This record gives sequence, structure tokens and C-alpha cells, in this order.
Amino acid sequence: MGKITGFLEFDRKVESYAPVEERVKSYHEFTVPMNEPELKDQGARCMDCGIPFCHSGCPLGNLIPDFNDAVYRGKWEKAAKILHSTNNFPEFTGRLCPAPCEEACVLGINEDPVTIENIEKNIVETAFSKGWIVAEPPENRTDKKVAVVGSGPAGLAAAQQLNRAGHTVTVFERDEKPGGLLRYGIPDFKMEKNVIDRRLKVLEEEGIEFKCGVNVGKDITGEELQNDFDAVVLSGGATIRRKLPIEGADLKGVVQAMDFLPQNNRRVDGVKSFENEILATGKDVVVIGGGDTGSDCIGTSIRHGATSVSNFEIMPMSTTERPEGQPWPFWPMRLKTSTSHKEGAERFFSISTKKFLGDKDGNLTGLITSQVEWIKTPGQRPQLKEVPGTEKEWKCELALLALGFTGSEMTIADQLGIEADDRTNIKATEENYMTNVPGIFAAGDQRRGQSLIVWAISEGRQAAYHVDKYLMGESALPLKGEGDLPRV
Repeated sequence: MGKITGFLEFDRKVESYAPVEERVKSYHEFTVPMNEPELKDQGARCMDCGIPFCHSGCPLGNLIPDFNDAVYRGKWEKAAKILHSTNNFPEFTGRLCPAPCEEACVLGINEDPVTIENIEKNIVETAFSKGWIVAEPPENRTDKKVAVVGSGPAGLAAAQQLNRAGHTVTVFERDEKPGGLLRYGIPDFKMEKNVIDRRLKVLEEEGIEFKCGVNVGKDITGEELQNDFDAVVLSGGATIRRKLPIEGADLKGVVQAMDFLPQNNRRVDGVKSFENEILATGKDVVVIGGGDTGSDCIGTSIRHGATSVSNFEIMPMSTTERPEGQPWPFWPMRLKTSTSHKEGAERFFSISTKKFLGDKDGNLTGLITSQVEWIKTPGQRPQLKEVPGTEKEWKCELALLALGFTGSEMTIADQLGIEADDRTNIKATEENYMTNVPGIFAAGDQRRGQSLIVWAISEGRQAAYHVDKYLMGESALPLKGEGDLPRV
């Protein structure tokens, strides 16, 4: 794979970024593409390692050494076919995935790993620019109809795979446009929405029908779905936000991240006014939560023109190196510094918010925190303990809660009598992705809980196989690790 001595000759290189002072003036993507010779050199770094652990690191089982080799040899169309054989939407993962494949790269044991994600993004962008990605409707149609509830990456992947199997697929989305959190959660500066729209155009040309503005469970009942479709895939995501149940949490200015981010994405899309406008302009902003959603809130607040942005994380600061107990090729919990962090936010670790402060009109004016430490006892879960004498008051007019999600909404599940697991996710095993109700399947975050985009696509593909097998008795759709018929 690649050039036999490539990993000795070339250093890792990834895309650079537009300067901070320029990129914060807009919501456009700000990466600076690499040229083809540089990308070939990066493909050349892929070692003839014998056992490609990147395969196991990737939830999709992408054939990474194969497309790296094709890039090194300048065979971009072949690379695109290989990439699409396991990944329906590499333009999404190439921008948004945290790249567990790179953490599992054999070269990463003692050197910088191959820049797999960036190569993936450039393969698919080349394929789109060359016109290689076109609609491929199935040659034959079955008489089976499938409903997919939710148009995030899991739902879209399931829909495309089931459509390829010849079934008539309808995707239901309660928002005004398809895409789920890809459209209404991910800021445009990480992925502009025309990236979604060009793929949706292909899916529609392949025969998939999208019905937006339809809230399944309210506008359409579970019984109606069962009567109208031969199978249903529930892929609505894990959308119940984690709350912060402390004094002052009901003050105006204490806002869930997933109210703040979707509103701004709609604003960027041209929506002019909102019933409750949420802006960080001229405010001291505190983002509570240190994950990707928190990072997205930081970048968006800075683009609004916030006076200051602080980021609180209750966990201690991680190391930039692999922590002890998380050896290669496992995913390490390293300190992650995003492009948004570098745009002007100040980060604070091992800090807990105790109380929100407000004025007589119910507006947020500040908050009180304390430092915390995690007490580790062998055989037990770490215990959180407040450090005495560390209380501090902060000025704050907008607090954004980026605390993750606790499970999925269960309206449709309750209507259908579907069982939930102990984490409030729909109960459906990996054996066949089917719930306790025959013909009703689940995939993505709604089945496994809050997770990565690459897992969502994998879940959609896996669920599609089992739906097809349920409907037809067998399936020619691929399971993870099997690949697909070469498609572009």
C-alpha cells in the first residue's frame, strides 16, 4: 500500500486554515485545500503494515489502505469507488469525523499517523468536481415500502441502502429541510449546507422521497406508519438534552446549546427573525461543556461578536499524549483543541457551576463556580468532590449548556409499544436491529445513544441490511467489512 518507503520520506501534513481574523467574519468553511502532489505524498505514507488496524478503528470498516494507494498512484476515480463502497457520505465524515481510524494507524505507534480523514475528504470532493457522483436508481423495484423516520446520517444511509435494494423509501423529517443535526446542529463554518444539498439531490434522483415538516408521532401516528409501510426504521437521534438542575437555571440567558446552534444555522440560511432571538453579540458568554457541541457554541459566539467567551469543563485537563491505560490502537481521551478554541476562548477545567445569578427582571447576570477534584478508589467509579474555598463569581449574560444528551424522544415508541433500554434508547440488538415490534427497526443515536457521525452511517447501513432481509428473506446489501458493489 502506498510507497514502501513513503512513511520514512514524507512528514504528516494536513490542510491549513484561514487566519482567525479573517475566518471569524463569516460562516464559510475556512480550510485551505492541499494540492494534488501533497495529497499523493500523504497517500504514500500509508505503510505496508500487514494488518491494517485502521479497519478496526473505523466503525464503517473503510478500505483505507486501498484508497490511500489509489491516491498515491493518481487513480482518483478508483479511490472514489473504493471509498463509496463502504461509506455513503464521505463528504460528511471527511469534515466532521474525529478520525478513530487515525488513532488506530500502525504508523501512529511511534510517528504521526497517516492523514486519512483529509485524504477521504479530498477524494470525494474530487469525485464531485469531476462529475463521477451521479444518481444510480435501482434497475428493479420490489413491492415493498419502507418508512425512515429522521433524516440525519443514520436515516440517510439506511434510506440509500434500502433504495438500492429496490424498495420504495420515504424519509420523514420534522424540520423544514432534511439533514438532522448535520443541518441544524453543525455550524456552517464546519460544513456548509450546500454539501448536504448536493447529496440530497442525488438521493432524490435515485428515487427516495423526503417529507419534511412532518412530526412522526404527532402528525402521523405509529399505527398509520404500520398500516402504510411494510417496515419502519426509527433513526430520530438522541435529542433529549441534559439539563443543569441548579438555582437560577430558569433565568433568561441560560440556554441549551441545541436551541442556540439550530437558530443560528437557520439565520445563516436566510431566516430573518425568531420569536426568541438568541445572540451572543456584546455579551460575556460562558459555554458549559467541553465537547464538540461546546466548541461549536464557542465558534458561533465569537462570530456573533461576543465580548468574551469562557469554556467550563468539569473534567480535569487531559494530556495531549496517550493517557496510561489507553494504549494503541484504542481510542485515547486526549486533550482536543479545536479551531474554535483557538479563535479566542479561554478554557477552564475541573470547574463546576453551582448557581446562576440574575437581576430583578429575571435576566442572567452571572454565575458562581467552584473547583472540583475527582477522587479515584480502586474498583469504584471516580467520585466528584468540591474543593473548599474555591468559589468564584463570574460575569455572564449568556450561558450555553453543551452537556450532551440523555436519550431519545419516545413518543412514537410509546405509541407502538416499543421497549427502551436503561439509557432511554430504543431497544434493538445488533443481531437484527429490530425492536420488540416486528417490522419496526432502529438505528443511529436513537438505538445506541449519542455517538459519532461515522457510527450513525454505519448503523444506518447495518439496519438496512436487516430490514431488507426481513422483507425479502435474504439480502445482497453489504454488512460492515464486506464492502458494496463499486459505486460513485
